[in-house]
Amino acid sequence: MTTITFEIADQLIVGAGIVGLVFSYFQFGFLNKMTIKPQPTTESSGLTMLDSKITEGLFEVYSAISEGANTFLDAEYKICGTFIALFGGLLFCLITWSSTMADGIFTTVAFVTGAVTSMVSGYIGMKVAVFANGRVAKAAAQNHGEKQYIAAFNMAFRAGSCMGFALCSIGLLVLWVLLTVFKMWFDVSDYDMMMDCISGYGLGGSCVAMFGRVGGGIYTKAADVGADLVGKCDLGIPEDDPRNPATVADLVGDNVGDVAGMSADLFGSFAESTCAALVIAASAQDMRDAGWSALLLPVCVSAVGIIICLLASFVATDFNPVRCKAQVEEGLKVQLIITSLCSVAASVVLCYMLLPTEFVLKGVASASFIATPARVAGCVSAGALGGLAIGIVTEYYTSHSYKPVREVAMSCKKGGAATNIIYGLALGYLSTIVPVIILSAIIFTSFTLCDTYGVAMAALGMLSTLATCLTIDGYGPISDNAGGIAEMSGMHEDVRDCTDALDAAGNTTAAIGKGFAIGSAALVSLALYGAFVVRLGIDTGVNILEPLTFSFLMLGSMLPYWFSALTMKSVGEAAGAMVTEVKNQFAADKRLFEGTAPKALVAANREKCIAISTTASLREMVAPSALVIFAPLLTGTLFGVYAVFGLLTGGLVSGVQLAISMSNTGGAWDNAKKFIEQKLSDDPELKKGKGTDVHRAAVVGDTVGDPLKDTSGPALNILMKLMAILSLVFADYFWSINEGRGLFNVAVTVARRI
Repeated sequence: MTTITFEIADQLIVGAGIVGLVFSYFQFGFLNKMTIKPQPTTESSGLTMLDSKITEGLFEVYSAISEGANTFLDAEYKICGTFIALFGGLLFCLITWSSTMADGIFTTVAFVTGAVTSMVSGYIGMKVAVFANGRVAKAAAQNHGEKQYIAAFNMAFRAGSCMGFALCSIGLLVLWVLLTVFKMWFDVSDYDMMMDCISGYGLGGSCVAMFGRVGGGIYTKAADVGADLVGKCDLGIPEDDPRNPATVADLVGDNVGDVAGMSADLFGSFAESTCAALVIAASAQDMRDAGWSALLLPVCVSAVGIIICLLASFVATDFNPVRCKAQVEEGLKVQLIITSLCSVAASVVLCYMLLPTEFVLKGVASASFIATPARVAGCVSAGALGGLAIGIVTEYYTSHSYKPVREVAMSCKKGGAATNIIYGLALGYLSTIVPVIILSAIIFTSFTLCDTYGVAMAALGMLSTLATCLTIDGYGPISDNAGGIAEMSGMHEDVRDCTDALDAAGNTTAAIGKGFAIGSAALVSLALYGAFVVRLGIDTGVNILEPLTFSFLMLGSMLPYWFSALTMKSVGEAAGAMVTEVKNQFAADKRLFEGTAPKALVAANREKCIAISTTASLREMVAPSALVIFAPLLTGTLFGVYAVFGLLTGGLVSGVQLAISMSNTGGAWDNAKKFIEQKLSDDPELKKGKGTDVHRAAVVGDTVGDPLKDTSGPALNILMKLMAILSLVFADYFWSINEGRGLFNVAVTVARRI
């Protein structure tokens, strides 16, 4: 048993985690100052009158969203709890059978801890978002001019940062506690086994993230697409019109899909990239000899990132606040630039402070190689700067401030919905070119400098700005919900103009966040792949031309398409059910369309729509999740590790490009629609805005793009990561079956373990 000492890495990690939590509470205090409960007196300000009817409507919609989100998450987490118990039992049995009971216990404990932490992350994200959306709408309604944008933006940004810093800090502190507790039972010489067990933390986080992303994504897009098809396309009523019973389900979906699912997803990326780096580092004698702080460098990179993101957040809210529509997107982008550049400087200091001047690591390109602090710092810097570059490229392809999205908007004038879809698909395909080149450059640089350890550190470098990414990702759906609440509660048109401007920038930054998430997922997957090979001790490398490996490479490259087909079809089926329900409701009572229906009837109809999305999403998330979880398990069990190598390679190579294309296509269609709605074009036809044939064509593109950017695209991140972390955790189990050749005992050209 190892004696516990509080080293410099421990101090840094715990200090950053506590500071992050305190700052999150500090931000929540700002949100809590505003109440949205109806007041006995009338509130008024320049442009907007908040009379009793509006405040009552605001609170009514807010309460319905909160209740719907809680209902869905409670139902989803019951399924997750059952899965954790069953899969945790399977994990314990297989690890114990192939290794020792102690390894089985520790791995299962780490798995359950990671899964619960991921659930907590999703829950906190959802609760903060629901708490804030009505307050953003009210902040916009109580102010006008410059103050309107400052108040509304700051409210949404603080809500996002409250969520982001809480999730980063909790994930960091829980991982540190797990490492510290495990350290009490393992000797220094056994740290490699300890880190293998710790990888269960990443597995648990990623499994829950899969359910959150898929289930939440199906929920939100079933409601969104259903509401748009009936409301905007069939009935010609505005988006988020209170007469449409599916609108509340749509607003609920923004919280359970875009926020809760995204929170769990990015927590999984942090956990998995950290686990990959820890496994590779602990496998080397030099790193174990260098001490605990050197081993914990990957965790320290994330800890310092929290402090950097915290300091940078004051730029957006205090030093250079957003005062008008044109500054919204710029304010969010500045956050990413500042945090990325500062992370590069901090990583250099950390590497020289914690690492020995020279040390030997194990790799896959060579059995061992010499690393230095400068080389490791170069890998972290490559990841951070590469992530920033991917974000900027993503902004170019998804913001209506630039040519590509404006071309998509203009295409609606040329040939309606058909040309809009053609241009949008072309944009998505083109948008993969530069990000893939950047990712390739990051991989080449980090692999050359420090082999697979370098790739893992590059992923952590890209995720070092995670608190800011979560802040911006949370800001988008919160602003979107604020606009919906403003519309449904009858606030002044200027309020909706303000929230639409915030939301349009949020769409772009959400796409940027997805670019970060996809890029980091690619690096994390490759790092986990490398850790899997290192863990197996195969020093002959992976030969892609091995018949078994290449065959499964083809199968692996097919999985993202199979997975996307399942999730998109699920959205289509659920949206179809939503359309039928809403049409039946309008046909049954004409008062619904006239806006004179009793409140009790309206509430009951909204609850039916929420129930459709909830039931459909929970049912439909099972098949795609099972595909991702059992594909590597069955492959490794039946065909062995060389088949798994091919499966992981194919899934990564096709998954990253499909994910980028789908996310950017959907984001471009969405902002092309907003470009038309906000009358930002000089073209006379586009300047007419809503209600025109051009706008209807843009709505069709946005509707098609919804499941691409918010369901299938983001969920592909988890497909790549989850298959890789599963393979790493079950490495010993796979090898125990005919020395890695599987139950079918398939012959391979080379398979040697040292």
